[in-house]
Amino acid sequence: MTLFSKIIAREIPSYKISENEKFYAFLDIFPLREGHTLVIPKIEVDNLFDLPKDYLNEILVFAQPIAKAIEKAFPCDRCGISVIGLEVPHAHIHLIPINSANDLNFTQAKPKASDEKLKKVQEKILSYLKD
Repeated sequence: MTLFSKIIAREIPSYKISENEKFYAFLDIFPLREGHTLVIPKIEVDNLFDLPKDYLNEILVFAQPIAKAIEKAFPCDRCGISVIGLEVPHAHIHLIPINSANDLNFTQAKPKASDEKLKKVQEKILSYLKD
């Protein structure tokens, strides 16, 4: 069972942003930028492009309102998307508010965010997700 499967099963706490029958979105606790959100399928597949076609088709549709809420919640030019998939063997996409390509540079330091900060970010995104 992957770390992400344990989050889906509520064995590990997370700052949930959205969920449906196929996907779960939550804040990255080591964010590149404030608002950094992970979107994961509820099935365990390591490589994003090994997902069944219906999951691959629907992941961006699921992510779209979250990305729009991130764009409203944080000053940015847009919500960037990245697929790295090396740290956790469970397919996932990163949604990150960006102003330049460097904002998606995963080689930079990613300090752990405090619970207080993550709660505030969660509340901010959720307030725009309801619009």
